[in-house]
Amino acid sequence: MANHVLSLEVPTVMNSCIIKIFDTSVYTNLLPVTCSTLNITVPGFDFANQINVTENFFETFTACDLQLQTTDCGTRYVEIPDGIYIIKYSVSPNDQVYVEYNHMRITRALIRYNKALCDVDLSNCAPSAQSQKKLTELALIKSYLEAAKAKVEFCHEPQKGMTLYNYALKLLNKLDCTNC
Repeated sequence: MANHVLSLEVPTVMNSCIIKIFDTSVYTNLLPVTCSTLNITVPGFDFANQINVTENFFETFTACDLQLQTTDCGTRYVEIPDGIYIIKYSVSPNDQVYVEYNHMRITRALIRYNKALCDVDLSNCAPSAQSQKKLTELALIKSYLEAAKAKVEFCHEPQKGMTLYNYALKLLNKLDCTNC
């Protein structure tokens, strides 16, 4: 029996005001593609935002699209939170032909990580002991962020992923703290 193989990609973007999602599905010519629906549940919410999309879509979503912002849409852009997004894509019959993902958004944490990298005093020679220590700490933080993403998206362990993410943030806070 012919069927569609649904698939999505949610790349990590460094713009904290958007989330990009694109369709990487393989569609059979033997079945029509109708009622394409994308449901996005934002971290901390119990309901999904239902968005009608078309086959092979490549969409950029803002806080307004996700109902996190209700005023000044299109003129002012609010940051979208990090955390676990539940993303479900379906086509007709929607209760039978669907794919669902947990996506771990780490954009805001990566922005903080990159800013911390900018503060490391480096040149084209061996770093000082202080700079080397900071680089080692930053590498550990990056590993925790990547591990958090892997736990959520590949290991299907969202609680462990959030624990690792929160620990990475704790390490970033400690690194940022000048008078601790």
